[in-house]
Amino acid sequence: MINTVKRVLPETINGQATLPYAGPFAVQPEGRRAGAKVRFNKPHSDKVLPSIERAIDASGLRDGMTISFHHHFRNGDYVLNSVIEAIARRNIKGLTLAPSSLNDVNDAIIPFIEQGIIIAIETSGARGKLGRLMTAGKLAKPVLIRSHGGRARAIECGELHIDVAFIGAPCCDAYGNINGVEGRSACGSLGYAMVDAAYADTVVALTDNLVAHPLQQVSIPQTQVDYIVKLESIGDPKGIASGALRISRDPRELLIAEYATGIIEHSGCFKNGYSLQLGSGGASLAAAKFIKEKMIARGIVASFGIGGITAPFVSMMEEGLIETIFDVQDFDLPSIHSLKTNPRHQEMSASFYANPHNGGPIVNNLDVVILSATEIDTDFNVNVITDSNGVIMGASGGHSDAAAGANLTIVVAPLLRGRLPMILDKVNTVVTPGESVDAVVTERGIAINPRRADLMNNLQGTGLPVMSIEELQHMAYDLTGKPKPIQTSDEVVAVIEYRDGSIIDVVRKPTE
Repeated sequence: MINTVKRVLPETINGQATLPYAGPFAVQPEGRRAGAKVRFNKPHSDKVLPSIERAIDASGLRDGMTISFHHHFRNGDYVLNSVIEAIARRNIKGLTLAPSSLNDVNDAIIPFIEQGIIIAIETSGARGKLGRLMTAGKLAKPVLIRSHGGRARAIECGELHIDVAFIGAPCCDAYGNINGVEGRSACGSLGYAMVDAAYADTVVALTDNLVAHPLQQVSIPQTQVDYIVKLESIGDPKGIASGALRISRDPRELLIAEYATGIIEHSGCFKNGYSLQLGSGGASLAAAKFIKEKMIARGIVASFGIGGITAPFVSMMEEGLIETIFDVQDFDLPSIHSLKTNPRHQEMSASFYANPHNGGPIVNNLDVVILSATEIDTDFNVNVITDSNGVIMGASGGHSDAAAGANLTIVVAPLLRGRLPMILDKVNTVVTPGESVDAVVTERGIAINPRRADLMNNLQGTGLPVMSIEELQHMAYDLTGKPKPIQTSDEVVAVIEYRDGSIIDVVRKPTE
């Protein structure tokens, strides 16, 4: 079976017929949303339990169920590892692990995969030893990779049914109201956890900051929380959020940012009321600086900014350059503080952010997004999951979601990483299809997707180094030579699901 990005797929995956990717908006949803389980709680009952083990018992967790976690604590997370350890002590096996994403800190659960406690994983991505384990095919089923919007869609339509959601709660009152902006483990927005809490059969909140009821600022309400466990600590603040992220001083990243900003300036989108999403990478943060300068010079005010939020975004809002921010995740302390104190800084769920099958995610109104890439090919397809050796080392995140919704999608990457070219004949793994990518920016030049003749015309006479994607590729190959393709077996170790539920690619086990 071959889909529209020319990827060969198996006819069936995990016993189900494969739905091949056929375009960003090819899948039209049918039916109704799944419903959350009906709850009952007696007046003045106590939800607080003395240990994780007691919460596991109360939840009814048993062999073969699906459990979920959120990744807002990033590499400071203590919750996922602690809960898996407690589940192992209860000798519960055959579980599907469905976190919003996985980080290096979660390498600690590898022994429990080897013991059969976890046999399947559905997530946005993984890194480090966990990524290598997945690529080696050590799980009973191929890993299922979804975008943030795709995960929200799968939960809400019942495709991903969560039996028990374990939610790290930086601040939780005695009846289960939760927010992420108070306490020593504050992580900011709980946008990914909101969908889990709304649809899971049972929700367990784990907190190191249990306060009296009622909590004044509520992200996840008491109506969705069944049990509460007070722990000594749920996360390491140093791994959760940094101080204000610094603008890159790398000349290469600054040049990429300058070119990307030039495209935005001349795109036709850059006017009062436009909207934007920027990432937390070096080039994206530098682009925020350049965009801010051009907005001030032209007297332009953006209607909203979205995505994972950083201090430069917050600064632009505070200076009146962005009217409001919609926040699904925070990357630094100024962003967390802003979400807590500024009513124009709004928390949003992953569904509000990017679920393609609701009344309208915020990405649908996005004008400009800057995204990074691991690899890009001459069809403008983008890989953010696997490394140049075919090993899983990244996350789908909101990449394909924002690219599909934005009027202008700019993908930034260096022409070379080390001695490896970043523009190939064919990326190892397609995550975001080229038809939703408008421009590729490197430090050596800019390539515009031929689908965007209007953008090409707008950039004429601007002095920006516009060339074809093939010219950029040849420039890279002249410096490094053409890389040899990765050799793989027929064994599928991971499935890349597009945001609408269709299959855009698979990861096969490398043989080298």
